[in-house]
Amino acid sequence: MTRFILASGSQIRAQILKQAHIPFEVIKADVDESVIKSERTDLDPRDMALCLAEAKAIPVSQDHPEALVLGADQTMELDGELLDKLPDAALARERLTRMRGRPHFLHSGLAILQAGQVIWSLQQTSTIHVRDFSDDFLDGYLQNAGDALTASVGAYAYEGLGAQLFERVEGDYYAILGLPLLPVAAVLRDQGVLTS
Repeated sequence: MTRFILASGSQIRAQILKQAHIPFEVIKADVDESVIKSERTDLDPRDMALCLAEAKAIPVSQDHPEALVLGADQTMELDGELLDKLPDAALARERLTRMRGRPHFLHSGLAILQAGQVIWSLQQTSTIHVRDFSDDFLDGYLQNAGDALTASVGAYAYEGLGAQLFERVEGDYYAILGLPLLPVAAVLRDQGVLTS
């Protein structure tokens, strides 16, 4: 059976694959995303997600040419601006206040490579509508959110307490978490990793 490698250190992406009983191994790529973002200012936030996904998969695929290697990334766009993860939780209040009562976009970029070549890629956008929450809610959220404040670009974990921030979402649940599962599973069936 063909090896399937996730070129990402994301715990949630690994958890999604594990819960779906997809056989995989993790080999995290050593990629400096900040360098790519500074060099590729020509890309909009949606295209940046795919660029980062490919950048993660390329070195792992070159080192393991027989395997299928999945690179995945997600970017957040607010008012046309590409936002990065917060360096510390102290900035979370400012970010969440800016997001309050407004939509933002989560762009998923996926690329599967073999022998250093892209054999499949996907871009998918989810629209997240943040509710007009109270300052009291925000105070409680900041006190209880923990690592979510710096682990994700939006300062929330959608699968946890962060769900209370939203009034509605337009998009696939797995894509919002960072790995659109169903399209990946379809490719793995086509490639013989999973039974069709």
